[in-house]
Amino acid sequence: MSEKHLTYAESGVDIKKEESTIRALTSKMTYVRKGLGAPLTNIGHYAGLLDFGEHALAMTTDGVGSKVLIANAIKKWDTVGIDCIAMNVNDILAIGAEPVAFVDYLALEGHDEAFATQIGEGLRKGAEFSRMSIVGGETATLPDIIKGFDLAGTCLGIVKKEKVITGEKVQVGDVLVGIPSSGIHSNGYSLVRKIVEGSGYSYEDPFPCNTSTTIGEELIIPTRIYMEVLDVVKECDVHGLAHITGSGLLKLQRITNLGFDISDPIEPNDVFKFLQKEGNVDELEMYKTFNMGMGFLIVIPEKDAAKAVELTGGKIVGKIINSGIKVKELIIV
Repeated sequence: MSEKHLTYAESGVDIKKEESTIRALTSKMTYVRKGLGAPLTNIGHYAGLLDFGEHALAMTTDGVGSKVLIANAIKKWDTVGIDCIAMNVNDILAIGAEPVAFVDYLALEGHDEAFATQIGEGLRKGAEFSRMSIVGGETATLPDIIKGFDLAGTCLGIVKKEKVITGEKVQVGDVLVGIPSSGIHSNGYSLVRKIVEGSGYSYEDPFPCNTSTTIGEELIIPTRIYMEVLDVVKECDVHGLAHITGSGLLKLQRITNLGFDISDPIEPNDVFKFLQKEGNVDELEMYKTFNMGMGFLIVIPEKDAAKAVELTGGKIVGKIINSGIKVKELIIV
């Protein structure tokens, strides 16, 4: 175990600097289409919305990130496609839209049919679970740029305009229903890899919390796809939705300026406990980097909370307050 408290910034990903880069980038994106196809939301929510008559089209784009390096290390790629689809679909769901179509982008150093078959299998599984079609994509051979491979994609969703959920209905006293994650999902892997590399363990070693699997296999468990959220949207008066990804609970600031009191959080998966111990990562840094066992959050009136729990297998984790984000007594922001 490292004697030093490791942080995400020290692993090469500084969230504050990333936010500054995003602001510089988006400050130049000033052109706005009018009429059919005009944007209905500003840049910065989970998904972009476009005017399409009585419906809104939702669009997201995302990739798997450096999780692919662990897949490469253990030569197991059949779950990577699930991750790619999940990261996009979950953002579509976080605005109340239903995913309908997907395109992928696979950048390669070189070609290997067995590898490509595994990537395709993961994409098929992810699309099937999300009930949507993969309608195309792009494969690029870039040996001077890519070492290994990179996988990303773009998802299209659809929602009636009056059913869009952006968080404006969130109010103090609303209940927070958290849905468990399957593990790390697809964020924070620069820190994950740094922790494992400094721990004395290898990806092939048995996972200490479950010796029937290896550390590498545990780390590439695919991202959960939260399609059951659509059932909640259909049957309940949902006020807000949040997909907990990179920067952990800080993502909650996307949906409201109000605060979140998570007084009874979901128990973190064993993999988070392993990483925290081996990297000597403090609790605050963990919650600002990882999902810590809660991959999705529903903000809902108290009268509908029990139904949301029933439909998702989640639990009531807290409530909306005036300001701040806290987990028990830990102040996130």
